[in-house]
Amino acid sequence: MTIADNISGTSKGQSIDQPDSNINIERQMIVILDFGSQYSELIARRIRETEVYSEVISYRTTAEELSNINPRGIILSGGPKSVYAKGAPACDPEIWNLGIPVLGVCYGMQLMVKQLGGKVEQAARGEYGKASLKIDDPIDLLTNVEDGSTMWMSHGDSCVQLPEGFKILAHTDNTRCAAVADHDKKLFGVQFHPEVIHSEYGSALIRNFVYHICVCEPTWTTETFVEESIKEIRARVGDKRVLLALSGGVDSSTLAFLLHEAIGDQLICMFIDQGFMRKGEPERLVEIFDNRFHINVEYIMARDRFLEKVKGVTDPEEKRRIIGHEFIQVFEEESDRLGPFDYLAQGTLYPDVIESADTNVDAKTGERVAVKIKSHHNVGGLPKNLRFKLVEPLRKLFKDEVRKVGRSINLPEEIVSRHPFPGPGLAIRILGEVTARKLNMLRDADFIVRDEIKKRGMYHDFWQVFAVLLPVKSVGVMGDQRTYAFPVVLRLITSEDGMTADWAKPPYDLLEAISTRIVNEVDGVNRVVYDITSKPPGTIEWE
Repeated sequence: MTIADNISGTSKGQSIDQPDSNINIERQMIVILDFGSQYSELIARRIRETEVYSEVISYRTTAEELSNINPRGIILSGGPKSVYAKGAPACDPEIWNLGIPVLGVCYGMQLMVKQLGGKVEQAARGEYGKASLKIDDPIDLLTNVEDGSTMWMSHGDSCVQLPEGFKILAHTDNTRCAAVADHDKKLFGVQFHPEVIHSEYGSALIRNFVYHICVCEPTWTTETFVEESIKEIRARVGDKRVLLALSGGVDSSTLAFLLHEAIGDQLICMFIDQGFMRKGEPERLVEIFDNRFHINVEYIMARDRFLEKVKGVTDPEEKRRIIGHEFIQVFEEESDRLGPFDYLAQGTLYPDVIESADTNVDAKTGERVAVKIKSHHNVGGLPKNLRFKLVEPLRKLFKDEVRKVGRSINLPEEIVSRHPFPGPGLAIRILGEVTARKLNMLRDADFIVRDEIKKRGMYHDFWQVFAVLLPVKSVGVMGDQRTYAFPVVLRLITSEDGMTADWAKPPYDLLEAISTRIVNEVDGVNRVVYDITSKPPGTIEWE
């Protein structure tokens, strides 16, 4: 979490029409042309897992621009449209003449077939979910992909006639052309989604494309990234001072360690204690950064100020807005006191850039192709009159890559493996009005949840674990006395990336221990309930 993590801005983010200007385009890379698929980001992550750099760019990128980028391979993503629908997105047809290997996924395959003279029609029967892949040609793309293995389908159209030079590599019971190829031109297509976890040999297929077809080498490593980043930071910053809003989360902490490695005492970290942190976290943060690793941290106590601002506020979006606005106010006041600074360091990650992009809009119709998931605070929520130049060394990375970088530069494991925590903190885990008493109740309950899970060595079994305090009361009995107190909701979830999530199925004795301790140790709570809602339809946080 950085300064902008506390803002609920809605302005447009940076374009991803072109690759990040900080990227060394001489590095081997695979580009993903985004046609609006919810899985485009996941494709990029799967490629990077092979230690080859990947990047998501607009489908409108021209063949000439791609030639200048000089990727080792191109992947055409899926998308929500039919290739024959009005306004359906299409890539530059000159892409097929670049001599660069191309893999079309779902919509991307259908577009390839259509543009090269084949035929795509609405299928007599759509195919959604798991399907058994029957392999007809086990070479190149399907090497080491097991015949009969499960792949994930999601399509209503099918290829019914292939372009000249193409052959069928695999089929399913419902889809004759489940995988196709023109081996001579190195053009490949799959009707399924190899990037999703449900596709058993999807990773093997991706590795085949990256290593055997595109002939890439594993050059995207943590060590290389750290080395290059330190050089870039030193060259950009010179002898100037850098300010970083530190939260203690994985992103800002990794960034702090990386910047300190690069520029030492030129870095000043500001930690604003707004009163919504978990039990003991502010003190622990200062102990680790300032005392143990001697990274300059300015501790700003602002608890009373923030609590007064949210007094009487019950609407969750209003809470977020107020907290974000006040955070900016405090930050600007304190930066004036501590300054001057030339640079502001931001923990922007690559998903922030992708998810905040507003690039896939048809210029003529105004129709969106890739739906913007969210306008991310780091990318689009900063004040227009920002007085600093930005330094964003992590904007190339996914979350799992940030954790690898953190470990490589000796960030303590308790921070590297820390569960995600929202910028507004406990204020959005207290439904309704936030008060000092409710904050103390929730801090104690939340501590018990994490303490019991850690004692059992189960902390890493979950994506997130936390407690929520509801704005209602229920009747209970404690010591033969009637009670009328608040209920606490337990939220324990599992997830791969936070985009989707499922409620965890922990042992009953763990839930019992947590419930018993909360009711006995947290004054004002007499009931504990368990949230068994997945995402979707719910969200991870309650507000």
